[in-house]
Amino acid sequence: MNSKKILELVGKIEKLIPSNDDGIKDDIKSNIKILIEDYLHKLNIVTREEFDIQQEVLIKTRLKIEELEKKLKIN
Repeated sequence: MNSKKILELVGKIEKLIPSNDDGIKDDIKSNIKILIEDYLHKLNIVTREEFDIQQEVLIKTRLKIEELEKKLKIN
């Protein structure tokens, strides 16, 4: 989840918080953003880019295995 999406999520949560003039809303917004980022780091998830790269590696590996299996069957 990139920073833009986190900010969008925080913005949606922010709309649920009652408005006031003493800055509590800004503090809550900052703390929610920090908590979400920290939680996402603990999940140990990969980015879409990392996933796509690994998917390509897997496809190439699968094709290589299929080639080797065909060679073994011929011999």
